[in-house]
Amino acid sequence: MTAARVSDELMKILVCPQTKARLIQDGDWLYSTDARTRRRYPIVDGIPILLVDRSEVVEESEFGRVMREAGVAM
Repeated sequence: MTAARVSDELMKILVCPQTKARLIQDGDWLYSTDARTRRRYPIVDGIPILLVDRSEVVEESEFGRVMREAGVAM
């Protein structure tokens, strides 16, 4: 099953609620581009859940992979 894409218009205005960093979608997750926090937020039924208490901190290796694939300089 393919993850629902968050629209480009929405992605332009969404930010990490903790750091205000830009977000990048990878599958059913929105990843904060902030390397200090390395948070990801779930997308449930096509709706981004941007609540810090629903987010997860990812390993450095996963964060690096997502940022590289998105072309984000680190």
